[in-house]
Amino acid sequence: MSYIKDPTLAEQGRLNLEIAERHMSALLTIRERFAKQQPFKGLTIGMALHVTKETGVLVRTLVAGGAKVAITGCNPLSTQDDVAAALAKEKNVLVWAYKGESTEDYYKFLTAVLQTEPDLTIDDGCDLVTEAHKKHAHLLPKMLGGCEETTTGIQRLHSMKKAGALKIPMIAVNDNKTKHLMDNYYGTGQSTLDGVLRSTNMLLAGKTVVVLGYGSCGKGVAVRAKGHGAQVIVTEVASFPALQAAMDGHRVMPIAQAAPLGDLFITVTGDIHVIRMEHIEKMKDGAILANSGHFDHEIDMSSLEKNAKRKRRVRHYLDEYLLKSGKIVFVAGEGRLVNLASAEGHPSEVMSLSFCGQALACEYLVKHRGKLSSDVITLPPEIDQEIAQLQLTAMGLSIDVLTPEQVKYLASWEEGT
Repeated sequence: MSYIKDPTLAEQGRLNLEIAERHMSALLTIRERFAKQQPFKGLTIGMALHVTKETGVLVRTLVAGGAKVAITGCNPLSTQDDVAAALAKEKNVLVWAYKGESTEDYYKFLTAVLQTEPDLTIDDGCDLVTEAHKKHAHLLPKMLGGCEETTTGIQRLHSMKKAGALKIPMIAVNDNKTKHLMDNYYGTGQSTLDGVLRSTNMLLAGKTVVVLGYGSCGKGVAVRAKGHGAQVIVTEVASFPALQAAMDGHRVMPIAQAAPLGDLFITVTGDIHVIRMEHIEKMKDGAILANSGHFDHEIDMSSLEKNAKRKRRVRHYLDEYLLKSGKIVFVAGEGRLVNLASAEGHPSEVMSLSFCGQALACEYLVKHRGKLSSDVITLPPEIDQEIAQLQLTAMGLSIDVLTPEQVKYLASWEEGT
């Protein structure tokens, strides 16, 4: 039995799904093929993803392919309640999700998904697979494998593999070029600033934005902030991305040095406590903190809660903290994913690419059942190329084709200067 906040929101959710589908033609093309071929007939797919309108389009695609789907959220603040209500009304779909879940409900819902005994899993952050390995190991022999959506989850999977704990094949969908070079860069860049602006309504032009982490997500956030007229400072722990940031025209320095300079701080590292009280205490009066990494511990929220003299909610998912020094700092989205806590997540077009990857990864696991090792697996490049071509077609774009002479030249080594 599904568990949602408000069934009366289903009609609005259905309309939002309809709008999303208009911008997800690449995924709909895969749905058409799945409907004919039924690759998931008789299978149950367990999902822990952000329950958004775009995720709903993926759910419909998997159901069209013959699957039964059980889905919960992968972040307590990322569910869109109208979409959850709409999905709960659809055939072969079970939903456990609401915006603002307690920690208790969050893990209870993960358990509910696992109790459907899924053959395949789709994760964003690796919590579903982690729970399966820790508490439901009896289910693992039945599982064909799973797919992981995000950088943080891939890091956790590699840790599991290194520790000898991973017992099923896991496809690193985030490693697809059509995922991390599109979703992370274009999607995170736009949706993060969307969340910050909805919470604060701040003017970015002329402000100093400190971006912590310069992976694909950090690059996307930095270039969008720069495009709004902000001055960007990047903090990093790795030499090469720091060098890239400098070459891209950003200032590069440690967070301790950047703390007094920033007006807005955005964390996108996937690590823990990259902004700590020692940094917060150095910040300007009125500084704004936001996180766009998967979990809510990139900003040391527990220390901020303990050390603040007062906390109050002043705007839509914007909390004001009065420090002992008398200065005020603001936190958007409770330190959770600001693009989903305060806004609607990535635009549909970019999620179409990511969810093409998830759908084709599930199909790959089914086609190769029993042949894959318990490892972190990257999809073959031809699948990535297929996804890119689907999106080009959706955009009405065409590309050149190599001539036989060009093919021969690229395959040879003898012809030089």
